[in-house]
Formats: sequence, C-alpha cells, structure tokens
Amino acid sequence: MANVCRLRGWNSRALLCCVLVAAWEAARGQLRYSVPEELPKGSFVGDVATDLALELAALGARGARVVSPGRTQYFALHASSGHLVTAERIDREQLCEKEPQCVLRCELIVEGEMKVYAIEVEITDINDNAPSFKKLETGGEISEIDKPGGTISSYALSGDEHFSLSVQAGADGEKRPELVLAKALDREEAAFHELLLRASDGGDPARTGTARIRVAVLDANDNAPAFSQAVYTVRVPEDVPVGSTLLRVTATDPDDGTNGTYSILTLNGSDSGLAMYLDFEEAQSYELEVQARDGGDLFDTATVSISVTDVNDNAPEISVRSALSEISEDAAPGTVVALLHVQDRDSGANGEVRCSLGEGVPFRLERALDDYYSVVTARELDRERASEYNVTVRAADGGSPALRSGAVLALRVLDVNDNAPVFAEARYSARLPENNAEGALVLTVRAWDADWGQNARVRYRLREGRLRGAPLSSYVSVQAETGALYALRSFDYEEVREVELWVRAEDGGAPPLSSNVSVRLLIADENDNAPQVLYPPAAPGWAGVELAPRSAEPGALVAKVVAVDADAGQNAWLSYELAKATEPGLFRVGLHSGEVRTARSPLARDAARHSLVVVVKDRGRPALSATATLTVVLAESVAELLSELGSAAAPAEPAGSLTRWLVLAVAAVSCLFLAFLLLLLALRLRRWRRSRLLPPPSAGAALRGVPASHFVGIDGVRAFLRSYSHDVSLTADSRKSQLRCAGGSCCDTHATQSSDEAISVIDSLS
Repeated sequence: MANVCRLRGWNSRALLCCVLVAAWEAARGQLRYSVPEELPKGSFVGDVATDLALELAALGARGARVVSPGRTQYFALHASSGHLVTAERIDREQLCEKEPQCVLRCELIVEGEMKVYAIEVEITDINDNAPSFKKLETGGEISEIDKPGGTISSYALSGDEHFSLSVQAGADGEKRPELVLAKALDREEAAFHELLLRASDGGDPARTGTARIRVAVLDANDNAPAFSQAVYTVRVPEDVPVGSTLLRVTATDPDDGTNGTYSILTLNGSDSGLAMYLDFEEAQSYELEVQARDGGDLFDTATVSISVTDVNDNAPEISVRSALSEISEDAAPGTVVALLHVQDRDSGANGEVRCSLGEGVPFRLERALDDYYSVVTARELDRERASEYNVTVRAADGGSPALRSGAVLALRVLDVNDNAPVFAEARYSARLPENNAEGALVLTVRAWDADWGQNARVRYRLREGRLRGAPLSSYVSVQAETGALYALRSFDYEEVREVELWVRAEDGGAPPLSSNVSVRLLIADENDNAPQVLYPPAAPGWAGVELAPRSAEPGALVAKVVAVDADAGQNAWLSYELAKATEPGLFRVGLHSGEVRTARSPLARDAARHSLVVVVKDRGRPALSATATLTVVLAESVAELLSELGSAAAPAEPAGSLTRWLVLAVAAVSCLFLAFLLLLLALRLRRWRRSRLLPPPSAGAALRGVPASHFVGIDGVRAFLRSYSHDVSLTADSRKSQLRCAGGSCCDTHATQSSDEAISVIDSLS
C-alpha cells in the first residue's frame, strides 16, 4: 500500500511538472505535448485553444490551421473544439530509428491575426516490434579432423611433444611401434614435424638404429577469414556519384589452398561501390555489414560505417503561410501583411539563411518565430502614389557559392477618402454675350479627385448667394455630374455687367470632402441700343431754333448735338454727320463732338432759316443710328430773330391761337429779361467804380462784346448767354420759365450775387 501511495505521489508530481512546463511554453508562444506512437488517426494530442487562451469562435473565423514541415502532415486542428489531433498514424521507428528522443514539430498559424505558435510533440515508444534475425537461416560446413589420442601407424615419435610412441604386440609376438598423436596439430604453426625413431636390440652391447621420420601436417579448414578491422569508417560527400569506390576492406585466412581463399560481400548493400545517390537531408549515416567467407564456409564479419557530409545542394525554400491580398492605405505602420516560413534543408553554414526585401517598397521583414518571418508595413501607404505592390522576398544561404531563391507577394492598396477634389484652375472666368438664350452653356468647371471608386466620384453644386436681390440660383445653375454652368435667364449688360459666384465640388466619400472655386462671369455688351439724342430733344411739340449771326466767321459754333448710347465700348462710340441741310456747304458737324459750326461765312443770298438733319451712329455691328433736326436762323439781333420767327410762324396761324400767344409771351418775357440784364450790368459797373476792383470800361462796351449769336431760345428755344453762363429754358406748353446760372462764369462774386438777385426777380415775375 505504501508503494502504491508513493507511486501515486510521483505521478502527481510528474503531472504537475508537465502542466508547469506546458504553461511556461505557452507563455513563450510554444507548446509541448507527448503522445505514444501508433495512435489512430484523429486521436487527441492537446487542447491548443485552452493552452494559448484562444477563443473557439475566433479560431474558425480567423482561419487557424496547423502546418508540419515536410511532405506529410501528422497533425491537424479540430476547429470546433480547439484540439490538436493526429492526422496520420505515426511510427516512431520509421521517423526516429536511432534517436533517443523523437520530437515532431509543427506550427499553429492564425491567419486573421498573422500570428504563429510553435508546437512540439514527443513520440514515445511502445513495444510494437518483436526481435528479428538479419538471416532467418544460416548454413555451414566443417571438415572432420582427427582428435587427440588418435593412432597413426608405422610412425614413432621422439623429441616432439605432439607425438608419442606406443608399442603393440602382434599375434606372432612381434612388437610393432606405433606413432601416437599426443597433441593437436596446427599446420599454421608448423607445417612439418621432424621425428627421430630409435630402435634398440636386445644384444650386449645393444645396438641401436635410428630413423628420421618427417611428418607433413596436412591443412584442415580450421581458420576463418579475419578482417583487419572490426569497424571501418569513412566520410563521403552527399554528391558522390553512383558507383564510386568509398573504401577498401581487407581480410586474411592462414589456411592453405582452397581453405585459404575467401570472398567478401555485403550483407545489407551493394557488393561493389555506391549503389544509389546519397542525400544528407534524408540520411546522415549508413551502416553496412561485410562478410569474408573461405572455401570451407568459415567467415568473418565487419561493420562499415559511412558518414555523409553535407553539400550545399538545397536552395532556401520560402513558403507563404498566410498573406493579405489587399490592405487599406490608412493601415498603421507595423501592420502584418504576410507570414513566411523560410528554411534550408542543408546544415551548418549551408543552412543559414539571410532574407531581404526588394528596394523601394514600404515594407520590412521581422523575425516572428524560429524560421518564420513577418512582412510588415514600414511606413504609411498612399494609394495615390502606388495602388499595388509586388513585394519580392529574397533568401540566400551561407554556402559557397550561395544558393538563392525568391517569392513575390502581390498586394493591392485599398482606397481611403483622404483627398479632396482639386479644380483644374484656381479661378474660372467666362464671357457671356448679353441677350443670351435661356439655358445657354456658360462654361464647364472640372475637378479631379485622386482617390478611387466612390471616393473619386465628384459632384458639383452652386454655393448660394444673391444678385440684385434675387437668389443666385435663379440666374445660373450647375450640372451636378459634368460641372457645366448654364444661364437660366437672359442677361442685360446695361443691368448686370458681372456675376461673381462659387462652385463647390464634393466627392462621394464618407464623410465627403469638398473644395470651392471662384467663377467670374463677365457679361459682354451687344449693340442692342441705338444712340439716344439728348439735345435737341425729340419730344413732341418741340421746335428748337438756333441763332447764328450773318457775320459769323467760318468755324463759329452754332449748336451742339448731344447724344448718348447705353451700350459700352465700341458699341457706345458715336459719330456725327450732316445728312441733310437747306444750304449744303454752309454748316458742318464735328465727327466725334457733334458740334454744328459754320463751314463758311454766311452770304447775303443765303436764306435766313435753315433746317439741318444730323445722323448719330454708333460703331457696333451692325451699326445703329438716330437723327436730330436743328433749325438755324441767320440773324444779327433778337428783333431780326423774332421777325424771322414771326414770318415763319404766320403761316401756322390756322394751326391754332395757342402757339401764337405762346410765342408772344416768350418774346415779352425775353424782352423783359434783356432789360433786366441791362439793369444788372449798369449796377455792376456802378459797383466796380466804387470798389475800384475792376477796370473802368462802360457797361455798353461790355454788352457790345457779347455777340448776338449767344442769345438762343426765343419762341420755345432756350436763351443762352455764354458770357455770363446763364441758361433760360422755355417750352411751348409750359407756364413757368427757369433761369439757371452756372458757377464758373467770367464774373466775380459781386456779379454772381447780382445774378442771384436777378433770378429771384424773374421767378417772381413768372
């Protein structure tokens, strides 16, 4: 009972040690289990999920699998339970024939996490093999040899321990000496024995006789061949050709004749040289038994131990255990993209592997576990610079010459919306002719997004604003897909000359990114407005008369046609020309000023009343024009002007008495105005004398310096006195007259004050 308790205690301690060792190995990312050989397929080996603290649900989702080196996979992972089970029946004697400890290694790869865990499984031996002989049947032959004590007749021996003499009495009483073999002979020690047989008679003195006996020892096959060494050792490289002589063994046999002739053969190999190619990676040593057999079937055996030395005949092998085919461009540096297993089947320096990546890639190699390497990102990725990578992994061993191998990892970079749309131009501008058709294309803005797919899909929209109190979207619109900008209404240059707006480009990412661009729309003027004549007015009932003295010199200013054009630029450049005149050649019109001047001095034969038609044209295409009609009266004085107007108005009496009375009223008011002006001039001269501010010329001299042509506007025409910058505007249908004085006259402040007083008097009279 005490022994049982001690056994149980030892088992408990052993189990505890195993648990602690397993826990320690699990903490280091390495597990170790022990199972006996010859277990059936699917047998339990260990609970990997529990030992590595892995969730069962995550094992299936993350693609966990077990990989064993070599061609045969001895273990597998049961995903539903997380157990490591056997995938094949394992024979320890086949895997580890002479190894004291048989350990199989495998790796658990969790692809979702790009992690690898090392697992070691010790295969323990069971008594599943009975003893066996190398040869089930062995035959041999032995020759018959005389045994000690045998009699040799007719021989007598003396002086040799191998023989003795025996005297036998015959029937007749005669003594017969017999040579008796007293000790076993060995031909290999002495092939001949020299004996001296001496016979003595019974006389006195006795006489003796001697005889020499030469005994030849015949050979018997009593010596087996013998090798010079019990064990022969040789070291050969694994690349030695088939049929090469590896070593020579020698044996000797002291027997003679056929008994000393022998032959050598191998019991478990070829009788001559190398029979197959050697492979250090398959077997590092071989043992052969050689036998030397003579003609008498005696033999000797020796052992030949052949050690195979490694040759650098295996290039490194790169196995991709797990790899990503695509990665997001915003992946953090250090993200694992591939898990590689690199090994070289050679040993020593020939099996030392150096790994590297191709240049110019944002990745690096990190050792994960033993022969495992992780390919991780070395920096941030940018899909816009490189959308995919072909990462070349190179491996070279330490042999001389070194052997190399490589593998290529194809990786596509997934896009992230990290680029806002970029417009082709920093600022857009376009010209749109006025009076455009509604829906006319103005321009197209274009923006590109360096991202891909939905993140690169750009849509355009108009940023809200107002123009002339109305929403900007009522004037223009942007096509969301193409960026085409359309005019929704017809623009008028005279109302809107420029439109400033902003267009936004927005991608389809989540969240979306956007950018804005300024668009300047310039309305181009069209020649859609004819010139407008301001003077003379084209109002109904207007009959303007301009006064020109008959004594006017050539180039004297008679009148000025004033016109404007609502267009701009070239379309608003106006030119004037005289289209029709009562007396051609008497008057001319300034091409750009519109001033009507005398082309020559009036003659006595020239009519007193002249009608001029002035055409005003712009420079648009086609050009637009307007006409102005002027009536010029040649007269030296106001009275002559009134007389001419009266004669001209007489035929118009039947047209109505209103015009006649109106003309008379204008004439009366004009006379009063002239009289008042004379009075003002007299007062000014009087003040000038008192103040001595001005020279003493008389008022009459001042008036005489004013030409009669400066008085204009009688009978519905404005009276204009250029010397004092006074304007008088009279209309045929108005009951009020207005006198306007300009500030920049030729008179001083006193004159201006007098003019203001005159204006107040005129207003009271009217």
